[in-house]
Amino acid sequence: MSIEELRKDKLIDIFCTLAQIPSPSGQEQKVAKKIIELLSESGIEAYEDNFGNVRAKIPATDSTKQPLLLSAHMDVIGDNSPVNIKYDGKYIETDKKRTLGADDKAGVAAAINLAIEVKNNQNLKHGGLELVFTKDEEQGLSGINHVDFSDIESEYVLVLDADKLGQILVAGASYTNAILEVKAFKGGHSGIDIADTDRVNAVKLIGELINQIPQGVYKSNELGVVTSINIGSVIGGGVEPCIKQISDENIKSESFIDYVAEKSMTNLINTYAKAKYSIRSSESENEKELIEKIQKITENFNEKYEGLAKAEFLATPHLPAFERSNDSTLEKIGAKACEMCNVEPSITSFHAGAETHIYAHKQNKFNKTFKPYLIGCADVYNMHSSDEKMDVESYVKGYEFLKKFFEVYNSEI
Repeated sequence: MSIEELRKDKLIDIFCTLAQIPSPSGQEQKVAKKIIELLSESGIEAYEDNFGNVRAKIPATDSTKQPLLLSAHMDVIGDNSPVNIKYDGKYIETDKKRTLGADDKAGVAAAINLAIEVKNNQNLKHGGLELVFTKDEEQGLSGINHVDFSDIESEYVLVLDADKLGQILVAGASYTNAILEVKAFKGGHSGIDIADTDRVNAVKLIGELINQIPQGVYKSNELGVVTSINIGSVIGGGVEPCIKQISDENIKSESFIDYVAEKSMTNLINTYAKAKYSIRSSESENEKELIEKIQKITENFNEKYEGLAKAEFLATPHLPAFERSNDSTLEKIGAKACEMCNVEPSITSFHAGAETHIYAHKQNKFNKTFKPYLIGCADVYNMHSSDEKMDVESYVKGYEFLKKFFEVYNSEI
Protein backbone atom coordinates (compact mmCIF):
# COMPACT_ATOMS: atom_id res chain seq x y z
CA MET A 1 0.00 0.00 0.00
CA SER A 2 1.30 3.45 -0.92
CA ILE A 3 1.18 6.49 1.33
CA GLU A 4 -1.52 7.92 -0.97
CA GLU A 5 -3.73 4.85 -0.45
CA LEU A 6 -3.07 4.90 3.27
CA ARG A 7 -4.24 8.50 3.44
CA LYS A 8 -7.75 7.46 2.46
CA ASP A 9 -8.16 6.85 6.18
CA LYS A 10 -9.29 10.16 7.73
CA LEU A 11 -7.06 9.85 10.81
CA ILE A 12 -3.94 9.10 8.75
CA ASP A 13 -4.72 11.88 6.31
CA ILE A 14 -5.03 14.44 9.10
CA PHE A 15 -1.75 13.25 10.61
CA CYS A 16 0.12 13.40 7.30
CA THR A 17 -1.35 16.81 6.50
CA LEU A 18 -0.08 18.23 9.78
CA ALA A 19 3.24 16.36 9.72
CA GLN A 20 4.06 17.83 6.30
CA ILE A 21 3.88 21.35 7.74
CA PRO A 22 7.21 22.17 9.45
CA SER A 23 6.57 23.66 12.89
CA PRO A 24 9.71 24.12 14.98
CA SER A 25 9.19 25.65 18.41
CA GLY A 26 8.07 29.26 18.09
CA GLN A 27 7.10 28.86 14.43
CA GLU A 28 3.77 27.04 14.67
CA GLN A 29 1.63 29.60 12.82
CA LYS A 30 1.09 27.52 9.65
CA VAL A 31 0.14 24.34 11.45
CA ALA A 32 -2.13 26.31 13.81
CA LYS A 33 -3.92 27.78 10.80
CA LYS A 34 -4.40 24.30 9.30
CA ILE A 35 -5.76 22.91 12.59
CA ILE A 36 -8.33 25.72 12.80
CA GLU A 37 -9.27 25.10 9.16
CA LEU A 38 -9.77 21.34 9.73
CA LEU A 39 -11.96 21.92 12.77
CA SER A 40 -13.92 24.80 11.24
CA GLU A 41 -14.79 22.69 8.18
CA SER A 42 -16.67 20.37 10.54
CA GLY A 43 -18.50 23.20 12.27
CA ILE A 44 -16.25 23.25 15.34
CA GLU A 45 -15.43 26.73 16.57
CA ALA A 46 -11.66 27.05 16.93
CA TYR A 47 -9.39 30.02 17.46
CA GLU A 48 -5.88 31.12 18.40
CA ASP A 49 -5.48 32.64 21.84
CA ASN A 50 -3.31 35.69 22.53
CA PHE A 51 -0.16 33.56 22.59
CA GLY A 52 -0.86 31.48 19.48
CA ASN A 53 -2.17 28.31 21.12
CA VAL A 54 -5.23 26.80 19.43
CA ARG A 55 -8.41 26.36 21.47
CA ALA A 56 -11.67 24.62 20.55
CA LYS A 57 -14.76 23.27 22.26
CA ILE A 58 -17.70 21.04 21.42
CA PRO A 59 -20.68 21.83 23.69
CA ALA A 60 -22.24 19.09 25.80
CA THR A 61 -25.25 17.16 24.54
CA ASP A 62 -26.01 16.03 28.09
CA SER A 63 -25.65 18.62 30.86
CA THR A 64 -25.56 15.92 33.54
CA LYS A 65 -22.17 14.71 32.32
CA GLN A 66 -18.71 16.24 32.75
CA PRO A 67 -16.54 17.62 29.91
CA LEU A 68 -13.16 16.15 29.01
CA LEU A 69 -10.08 18.06 27.83
CA LEU A 70 -7.66 16.72 25.21
CA SER A 71 -4.30 18.46 25.02
CA ALA A 72 -1.34 18.10 22.64
CA HIS A 73 1.49 20.30 21.37
CA MET A 74 1.96 21.63 17.85
CA ASP A 75 5.72 22.19 17.80
CA VAL A 76 8.30 19.58 16.81
CA ILE A 77 12.03 19.12 17.09
CA GLY A 78 13.49 20.16 13.74
CA ASP A 79 13.71 23.09 11.38
CA ASN A 80 11.70 24.52 8.48
CA SER A 81 13.03 22.05 5.90
CA PRO A 82 10.51 19.98 3.88
CA VAL A 83 8.94 16.94 5.55
CA ASN A 84 8.93 14.19 2.92
CA ILE A 85 6.77 11.33 4.20
CA LYS A 86 6.88 7.71 3.09
CA TYR A 87 5.28 4.42 4.15
CA ASP A 88 7.14 1.09 4.15
CA GLY A 89 4.14 -1.11 4.85
CA LYS A 90 4.44 -0.80 8.64
CA TYR A 91 5.81 2.62 9.55
CA ILE A 92 5.25 6.18 8.47
CA GLU A 93 8.63 7.90 8.39
CA THR A 94 10.56 10.56 6.49
CA ASP A 95 13.32 10.39 3.89
CA LYS A 96 15.76 10.44 6.84
CA LYS A 97 16.64 14.08 6.27
CA ARG A 98 14.66 15.39 9.24
CA THR A 99 12.26 14.44 12.04
CA LEU A 100 8.75 13.15 11.33
CA GLY A 101 7.06 15.14 14.11
CA ALA A 102 4.82 12.33 15.37
CA ASP A 103 5.81 13.90 18.68
CA ASP A 104 3.24 15.34 18.99
CA LYS A 105 1.27 15.55 15.75
CA ALA A 106 0.06 12.02 16.35
CA GLY A 107 -1.69 13.36 19.44
CA VAL A 108 -2.94 16.50 17.68
CA ALA A 109 -4.40 14.51 14.75
CA ALA A 110 -6.08 11.96 17.04
CA ALA A 111 -7.71 14.76 19.04
CA ILE A 112 -8.92 16.51 15.88
CA ASN A 113 -10.34 13.32 14.40
CA LEU A 114 -12.17 12.47 17.62
CA ALA A 115 -13.58 15.99 17.82
CA ILE A 116 -14.90 15.72 14.26
CA GLU A 117 -16.54 12.36 14.95
CA VAL A 118 -18.07 13.60 18.21
CA LYS A 119 -19.41 16.69 16.44
CA ASN A 120 -20.96 14.61 13.68
CA ASN A 121 -22.54 12.03 16.02
CA GLN A 122 -25.73 13.71 17.18
CA ASN A 123 -26.82 10.55 19.02
CA LEU A 124 -23.82 10.54 21.35
CA LYS A 125 -24.61 11.83 24.82
CA HIS A 126 -21.57 13.54 26.29
CA GLY A 127 -20.54 16.33 28.64
CA GLY A 128 -18.53 18.27 26.11
CA LEU A 129 -15.06 17.99 24.57
CA GLU A 130 -12.42 20.70 24.95
CA LEU A 131 -9.21 20.94 22.92
CA VAL A 132 -5.95 22.73 23.68
CA PHE A 133 -3.08 22.64 21.16
CA THR A 134 -0.01 24.40 22.49
CA LYS A 135 3.08 26.12 21.17
CA ASP A 136 6.66 25.58 22.30
CA GLU A 137 6.41 22.44 24.41
CA GLU A 138 9.78 21.15 23.28
CA GLN A 139 11.93 24.11 24.27
CA GLY A 140 10.33 26.11 27.03
CA LEU A 141 6.72 25.06 27.78
CA SER A 142 5.81 28.68 27.10
CA GLY A 143 2.62 27.71 25.27
CA ILE A 144 1.02 25.81 28.13
CA ASN A 145 2.19 28.49 30.55
CA HIS A 146 0.22 31.11 28.58
CA VAL A 147 -3.07 29.16 28.45
CA ASP A 148 -6.02 30.88 30.13
CA PHE A 149 -7.00 28.00 32.41
CA SER A 150 -9.93 29.96 33.85
CA ASP A 151 -11.65 29.41 30.51
CA ILE A 152 -11.52 25.60 30.76
CA GLU A 153 -14.48 23.74 32.24
CA SER A 154 -12.98 20.23 32.28
CA GLU A 155 -11.44 18.81 35.42
CA TYR A 156 -9.95 15.72 33.77
CA VAL A 157 -7.23 16.12 31.12
CA LEU A 158 -5.72 13.66 28.66
CA VAL A 159 -2.35 14.92 27.42
CA LEU A 160 -1.82 12.90 24.23
CA ASP A 161 1.98 12.94 24.25
CA ALA A 162 3.30 9.53 25.39
CA ASP A 163 5.24 7.45 22.88
CA LYS A 164 3.78 3.96 23.36
CA LEU A 165 0.27 2.61 22.80
CA GLY A 166 -1.54 1.83 26.04
CA GLN A 167 0.56 4.07 28.27
CA ILE A 168 -1.47 5.72 31.00
CA LEU A 169 1.10 7.72 32.89
CA VAL A 170 -0.23 8.85 36.24
CA ALA A 171 2.78 10.70 37.68
CA GLY A 172 5.84 12.49 36.35
CA ALA A 173 9.06 13.73 37.83
CA SER A 174 9.93 17.29 38.68
CA TYR A 175 13.08 18.85 37.28
CA THR A 176 15.36 20.76 39.62
CA ASN A 177 18.75 22.22 38.77
CA ALA A 178 21.34 22.28 41.54
CA ILE A 179 24.81 23.76 41.89
CA LEU A 180 27.50 22.50 44.25
CA GLU A 181 30.15 25.13 44.83
CA VAL A 182 33.44 24.96 46.74
CA LYS A 183 35.62 27.97 47.53
CA ALA A 184 39.03 27.61 49.18
CA PHE A 185 40.17 30.70 51.03
CA LYS A 186 43.86 30.56 50.16
CA GLY A 187 45.47 29.48 46.92
CA GLY A 188 49.09 29.47 45.90
CA HIS A 189 51.89 27.99 43.84
CA SER A 190 51.67 24.24 43.36
CA GLY A 191 55.36 23.84 44.03
CA ILE A 192 56.43 26.51 46.48
CA ASP A 193 53.25 26.40 48.61
CA ILE A 194 52.32 22.72 48.33
CA ALA A 195 53.37 21.86 51.90
CA ASP A 196 51.37 24.67 53.50
CA THR A 197 48.44 23.00 55.29
CA ASP A 198 46.52 26.27 55.29
CA ARG A 199 46.12 25.92 51.53
CA VAL A 200 43.55 23.33 50.38
CA ASN A 201 42.69 22.52 46.77
CA ALA A 202 39.06 23.23 45.81
CA VAL A 203 39.07 20.61 43.04
CA LYS A 204 40.20 17.91 45.49
CA LEU A 205 37.58 19.04 47.99
CA ILE A 206 34.70 19.01 45.51
CA GLY A 207 35.70 15.47 44.59
CA GLU A 208 35.38 14.53 48.26
CA LEU A 209 31.88 16.04 48.36
CA ILE A 210 30.75 14.45 45.10
CA ASN A 211 31.76 11.07 46.49
CA GLN A 212 29.37 11.56 49.43
CA ILE A 213 26.39 12.86 47.43
CA PRO A 214 24.06 10.14 46.04
CA GLN A 215 24.14 9.44 42.29
CA GLY A 216 21.43 7.72 40.24
CA VAL A 217 18.20 6.27 41.66
CA TYR A 218 17.45 7.55 45.16
CA LYS A 219 13.97 6.01 45.51
CA SER A 220 11.75 3.74 43.42
CA ASN A 221 8.42 1.94 43.83
CA GLU A 222 6.04 -0.30 41.88
CA LEU A 223 5.50 2.46 39.28
CA GLY A 224 9.22 2.89 38.59
CA VAL A 225 11.81 5.48 39.59
CA VAL A 226 10.42 8.06 42.02
CA THR A 227 13.47 10.22 42.76
CA SER A 228 16.88 10.43 41.11
CA ILE A 229 19.91 12.68 41.06
CA ASN A 230 22.47 13.04 38.31
CA ILE A 231 25.71 14.99 38.13
CA GLY A 232 25.91 16.77 34.80
CA SER A 233 29.31 18.46 34.97
CA VAL A 234 32.18 19.40 37.23
CA ILE A 235 34.68 22.13 36.56
CA GLY A 236 37.35 23.90 38.52
CA GLY A 237 40.96 24.93 38.68
CA GLY A 238 43.08 26.75 36.17
CA VAL A 239 40.83 26.41 33.15
CA GLU A 240 39.99 30.05 32.44
CA PRO A 241 42.83 30.81 29.99
CA CYS A 242 42.23 27.77 27.78
CA ILE A 243 38.44 28.25 27.79
CA LYS A 244 38.96 31.76 26.46
CA GLN A 245 41.15 30.32 23.69
CA ILE A 246 38.61 27.75 22.49
CA SER A 247 36.70 30.12 20.22
CA ASP A 248 39.88 31.82 19.04
CA GLU A 249 41.39 28.51 17.96
CA ASN A 250 38.09 27.19 16.53
CA ILE A 251 38.14 24.02 18.59
CA LYS A 252 35.35 21.58 17.70
CA SER A 253 32.86 20.83 20.47
CA GLU A 254 33.71 17.12 20.60
CA SER A 255 37.28 18.10 21.50
CA PHE A 256 36.46 20.59 24.28
CA ILE A 257 37.14 18.22 27.17
CA ASP A 258 40.42 16.96 25.73
CA TYR A 259 41.55 20.49 24.93
CA VAL A 260 40.76 21.88 28.39
CA ALA A 261 42.35 18.88 30.14
CA GLU A 262 45.54 19.25 28.13
CA LYS A 263 45.79 23.04 28.33
CA SER A 264 44.58 23.74 31.88
CA MET A 265 47.09 25.10 34.38
CA THR A 266 48.62 22.77 36.97
CA ASN A 267 51.00 25.17 38.66
CA LEU A 268 48.46 26.57 41.09
CA ILE A 269 46.52 25.39 44.11
CA ASN A 270 42.91 25.76 42.99
CA THR A 271 40.52 27.93 44.97
CA TYR A 272 37.24 27.43 43.09
CA ALA A 273 35.23 24.49 41.74
CA LYS A 274 31.63 23.85 40.73
CA ALA A 275 29.45 20.86 39.87
CA LYS A 276 25.99 20.93 38.33
CA TYR A 277 23.28 18.40 39.16
CA SER A 278 19.75 17.61 38.10
CA ILE A 279 17.20 16.17 40.52
CA ARG A 280 13.97 14.56 39.33
CA SER A 281 11.14 13.36 41.55
CA SER A 282 7.44 12.54 41.26
CA GLU A 283 7.11 12.99 45.05
CA SER A 284 7.88 16.49 46.30
CA GLU A 285 8.45 15.33 49.89
CA ASN A 286 11.05 12.80 48.76
CA GLU A 287 12.83 15.44 46.69
CA LYS A 288 12.86 17.71 49.74
CA GLU A 289 14.34 14.87 51.81
CA LEU A 290 17.15 14.33 49.28
CA ILE A 291 18.02 18.03 49.11
CA GLU A 292 18.08 18.28 52.90
CA LYS A 293 20.37 15.24 53.03
CA ILE A 294 22.82 16.88 50.62
CA GLN A 295 22.69 20.14 52.53
CA LYS A 296 23.55 18.22 55.70
CA ILE A 297 26.54 16.65 53.92
CA THR A 298 27.59 20.17 52.92
CA GLU A 299 27.23 21.45 56.49
CA ASN A 300 29.41 18.62 57.81
CA PHE A 301 31.99 19.44 55.14
CA ASN A 302 32.04 23.09 56.21
CA GLU A 303 32.59 22.09 59.84
CA LYS A 304 35.51 19.87 58.81
CA TYR A 305 37.19 22.58 56.72
CA GLU A 306 36.23 25.61 58.80
CA GLY A 307 38.67 28.44 58.13
CA LEU A 308 40.06 26.74 55.02
CA ALA A 309 37.17 26.39 52.60
CA LYS A 310 33.41 26.62 52.29
CA ALA A 311 30.89 24.66 50.22
CA GLU A 312 27.33 25.54 49.22
CA PHE A 313 24.58 23.46 47.61
CA LEU A 314 21.79 25.47 45.97
CA ALA A 315 18.76 23.78 44.33
CA THR A 316 16.55 25.76 41.94
CA PRO A 317 13.20 24.25 40.81
CA HIS A 318 12.65 24.30 37.04
CA LEU A 319 9.51 22.16 36.63
CA PRO A 320 7.18 21.07 39.46
CA ALA A 321 6.33 17.42 40.02
CA PHE A 322 3.22 15.84 38.53
CA GLU A 323 2.13 13.78 41.52
CA ARG A 324 -0.28 10.88 41.36
CA SER A 325 -3.85 11.89 42.16
CA ASN A 326 -5.87 10.16 44.85
CA ASP A 327 -8.69 10.08 42.28
CA SER A 328 -8.20 6.89 40.23
CA THR A 329 -11.26 7.45 38.01
CA LEU A 330 -9.38 7.90 34.74
CA GLU A 331 -6.97 5.08 35.54
CA LYS A 332 -9.92 2.70 35.77
CA ILE A 333 -11.58 4.11 32.65
CA GLY A 334 -8.32 3.86 30.74
CA ALA A 335 -7.77 0.25 31.78
CA LYS A 336 -11.35 -0.62 30.76
CA ALA A 337 -10.98 1.10 27.38
CA CYS A 338 -7.72 -0.79 26.79
CA GLU A 339 -9.42 -4.09 27.55
CA MET A 340 -12.26 -3.30 25.14
CA CYS A 341 -9.75 -2.53 22.38
CA ASN A 342 -7.45 -5.48 23.15
CA VAL A 343 -4.65 -3.13 24.17
CA GLU A 344 -2.31 -3.93 27.04
CA PRO A 345 -2.52 -1.05 29.55
CA SER A 346 0.65 0.29 31.11
CA ILE A 347 -0.31 2.33 34.16
CA THR A 348 2.92 3.75 35.47
CA SER A 349 4.92 6.92 36.13
CA PHE A 350 7.52 8.56 33.91
CA HIS A 351 10.79 10.09 34.96
CA ALA A 352 10.64 13.19 32.80
CA GLY A 353 8.67 16.37 32.26
CA ALA A 354 5.59 17.14 30.15
CA GLU A 355 2.63 19.52 30.05
CA THR A 356 0.91 17.32 32.64
CA HIS A 357 3.20 18.96 35.20
CA ILE A 358 1.72 22.38 34.48
CA TYR A 359 -1.91 21.23 34.42
CA ALA A 360 -1.46 19.45 37.77
CA HIS A 361 -0.76 22.78 39.47
CA LYS A 362 -3.53 24.83 37.82
CA GLN A 363 -7.26 25.21 38.36
CA ASN A 364 -10.16 25.30 35.92
CA LYS A 365 -13.09 27.70 35.58
CA PHE A 366 -14.72 26.22 38.67
CA ASN A 367 -11.56 26.43 40.82
CA LYS A 368 -10.98 22.68 40.67
CA THR A 369 -7.40 21.48 40.31
CA PHE A 370 -6.88 19.63 37.04
CA LYS A 371 -6.34 15.87 37.08
CA PRO A 372 -4.10 15.22 34.05
CA TYR A 373 -2.84 11.95 32.58
CA LEU A 374 -0.24 11.39 29.87
CA ILE A 375 -1.66 9.02 27.25
CA GLY A 376 0.00 7.03 24.45
CA CYS A 377 -1.93 6.79 21.16
CA ALA A 378 0.76 5.12 19.04
CA ASP A 379 4.14 3.44 19.10
CA VAL A 380 6.61 6.13 18.07
CA TYR A 381 10.29 5.27 17.75
CA ASN A 382 13.50 7.35 17.66
CA MET A 383 11.73 10.59 18.53
CA HIS A 384 13.63 13.84 17.97
CA SER A 385 15.82 12.25 15.29
CA SER A 386 15.80 11.79 11.51
CA ASP A 387 15.08 8.09 12.14
CA GLU A 388 11.74 8.86 13.82
CA LYS A 389 8.91 6.59 12.71
CA MET A 390 5.36 5.74 13.75
CA ASP A 391 3.77 2.30 13.64
CA VAL A 392 0.57 2.72 11.65
CA GLU A 393 -1.30 -0.28 13.05
CA SER A 394 -0.63 0.90 16.61
CA TYR A 395 -1.87 4.39 15.70
CA VAL A 396 -5.15 3.10 14.30
CA LYS A 397 -5.63 0.97 17.40
CA GLY A 398 -4.56 3.88 19.61
CA TYR A 399 -7.23 6.07 18.09
CA GLU A 400 -9.85 3.40 18.75
CA PHE A 401 -8.62 3.33 22.36
CA LEU A 402 -9.03 7.11 22.62
CA LYS A 403 -12.50 6.94 21.11
CA LYS A 404 -13.53 4.15 23.46
CA PHE A 405 -12.05 6.10 26.38
CA PHE A 406 -14.33 9.04 25.57
CA GLU A 407 -17.37 6.76 25.29
CA VAL A 408 -16.66 4.97 28.59
CA TYR A 409 -15.91 8.30 30.28
CA ASN A 410 -19.31 9.63 29.29
CA SER A 411 -21.10 6.46 30.35
CA GLU A 412 -19.51 6.41 33.81
CA ILE A 413 -18.78 10.02 34.81
